[in-house]
Amino acid sequence: MFKAVIFDIGGVVLQSPFTAIAQYENKLGLPAHYINCSITGRGRNGAWQRFERGELELFDFYKAFGHDLSDSSNGNIWYKEYCERRGFPCPELPQKLDIDGRELFGAMMQATKHYEPYMRSAIWRLRAAGKYRIIALTNNFAKIDVPAEERDFLGWNQGTIPDHLRALFDDFCDSSVYGLRKPEPEFYLLACKRNGIKPSEAIFLDDIGLNLKAAKALGMETILVVIGKTLEAVKELEKKVGLDLTSPALDSRL
Repeated sequence: MFKAVIFDIGGVVLQSPFTAIAQYENKLGLPAHYINCSITGRGRNGAWQRFERGELELFDFYKAFGHDLSDSSNGNIWYKEYCERRGFPCPELPQKLDIDGRELFGAMMQATKHYEPYMRSAIWRLRAAGKYRIIALTNNFAKIDVPAEERDFLGWNQGTIPDHLRALFDDFCDSSVYGLRKPEPEFYLLACKRNGIKPSEAIFLDDIGLNLKAAKALGMETILVVIGKTLEAVKELEKKVGLDLTSPALDSRL
């Protein structure tokens, strides 16, 4: 039934940048998910979205990202809407914010330096089975020119996509390279076209519900990867592909 398994990177194959955002919110005394609401509330034209499409250089992004997130007027509106959708009372919100875009982005990137071991092992086993195309579909920054002095700060000494990460996949679709990003349907369709599959022939794993919703609308099978519950997601994938992906690994690479 399936010919490919498509993986998001941060929060799925690598550890989640959301942990760094949560820590930053806590540091500033902001309610949980306030920054996430501010990022998504800007839609296509936010600094984050433009950066992932390769439309901003790094230092321009730092400035624009900080400016976007310091906009407490709109941030409060978006967070109140979030509370209403979730059905819980809105806490006290900030009247003024001064968020350092570089500091936050650096923390987010440092948080994604390490693999989720269950997911990496699952990818190795899928590759060994030889039955599926293994594809990365990620909102990422490969096109960005990173000055040498910033690479250590961001944890990018081996590049935005290290060779050992790229080598896990048959194809690596990066948003900044193609000027498209999830949840834009065209990005998913591009990955399918590049790999000679139909959306209905793919299983897609992501940690963001909106990205999964877009994939499902195209006909993909989807799996939500929850922070701290990667093993559960791999077990769900295991059932869909009919392969052992979770028994104690004998692979010395773990």
